Amino acid sequence: MDAPRQPEASSSANEIGEITQPIAEQKGCGTSSRSGTAGCSSRADRGDMLAETWEKVKKHPCYSEQAHHHYARMHVGVAPACNIQCNYCNRKYDCANESRPGVISERLTPEQAARKVVAVASTIPQMTVVGIAGPGDPLANPERTFKTFELVHEVAPDLKLCLSTNGLALPDHIDIIEKRNVDHVTITINMVDPKIGAEIYPWIFYKHKRYTGIQAAKILSDRQLEGLAMLAERGILCKINSVMIPGINDQHLIEVNKAVKRRGAFLHNIVPLISSPEHGTVFGLNGQRGPTPRELKALQDSCEGEMHMMRHCRQCRADAVGLLGEDRRAEFTTEKIMQMDVKYDVESRQGYQAKIEEERSATTIVEHADLAKRADNGSDIKVLVAVATKGSGLINEHFGHAKEFQVYEVSTGGAKFVGYRPVDLYCQGGYAEERSLETIIRSINDCRAVFIAKIGGCPRAELTRAGVEPVDLYAYEPIDKSTSDWFVAYLDRLNSGAIKHEEHGDPAICRSTLISAA
Repeated sequence: MDAPRQPEASSSANEIGEITQPIAEQKGCGTSSRSGTAGCSSRADRGDMLAETWEKVKKHPCYSEQAHHHYARMHVGVAPACNIQCNYCNRKYDCANESRPGVISERLTPEQAARKVVAVASTIPQMTVVGIAGPGDPLANPERTFKTFELVHEVAPDLKLCLSTNGLALPDHIDIIEKRNVDHVTITINMVDPKIGAEIYPWIFYKHKRYTGIQAAKILSDRQLEGLAMLAERGILCKINSVMIPGINDQHLIEVNKAVKRRGAFLHNIVPLISSPEHGTVFGLNGQRGPTPRELKALQDSCEGEMHMMRHCRQCRADAVGLLGEDRRAEFTTEKIMQMDVKYDVESRQGYQAKIEEERSATTIVEHADLAKRADNGSDIKVLVAVATKGSGLINEHFGHAKEFQVYEVSTGGAKFVGYRPVDLYCQGGYAEERSLETIIRSINDCRAVFIAKIGGCPRAELTRAGVEPVDLYAYEPIDKSTSDWFVAYLDRLNSGAIKHEEHGDPAICRSTLISAA
């Protein structure tokens, strides 16, 4: 087999690197070419972000950590074919309770997808984003993908359009991506070293030929980086997804982070490998483990000084509907949608979202005032806390009803979202499941406290025994302010000698929960 001409790093990539690198070094943050800079996280505050960029991210639940508390997204499964094979992916079957990339329950035509989008957006006024993420690769299905985007933009022009791709075919579709008003693109980049890539990708299909090993990985990497630079040059925001695979690319992802930053990426999302054997993936069947929460956080922390880091990803299905961490697919099956009388009202949607923005602005003002009060404390102590929430940035979930806990790192600098922990339900059918309680406690045992709207006597006692303080004092209050207020009281207790500050152990995540976490 003759190898194709290997694409060199494009001149646009080099030019962008030369332009953005000095800015990044000056600010200590990531840059995004024409898109502008935005601090070092995916939080809601505008900071020094350009107005154009702020408008793109402030209601995008994936590009803004704060927005994901308020705004929903949906994926439409119109792209079945894929042009590469990943050792962590198996798209052969679907389980209704399964949540992982590449999985769908219904394959849609572009016309069905557009009708579904209108139905969902009419029912969920805070739904602001439509994405195509599979179940294969959208750019391996270009006709179906771009016809869907065309139809959706015609019937719902207020929605943001996104696609997620492995990047192999990306450089060939830059013009049509821009033409179809797609202003957010996610590229999965797991390596920039073909030797490492050969351990992740068995083969790629490129220009009507199949390539394997290092040759395949080099073609893929070159095309990914070329496409990224081209998108950044057009002002299209790019998020990079990277799967952390211990012993294969975990340390190498620091180099990936630097490489994508130089080429204009806006956000880097490092996610844990999902490798349960029941998924039938190569990594799952050969026993490749995923990272622990502590390993994942350490890697994310080491990359954060380079560019924006996303930490709230739920590794969604290719047909996900609702807030991140929420599953409303069952409400919008093709059969149900065909029976719905849908009227798309842009004005009412905009009015609903305007109220959300008013609440967010008010909360941000209060948070900034609280930060100013705590600035003189001088303590360098940081602790992790878990939060049970249904959304809206509030502590509004019962302990026994939580399917996940959001984890924040709290300090005198405020509350910083650092991840989430999927768990089995403690209360099922009105009865407490004691075995679930054990796994829940193990999953958050590195946290100093857990914030809940309500909790029963038994789990309260067991959590306290495990060194995790149950806190229901701030029920239905904002997460950031409540956790920060609790931290001030925590420091007071430390200073008075009432408690001692001790490091907690690494949590043990029950990987089976990743199957059912929405």
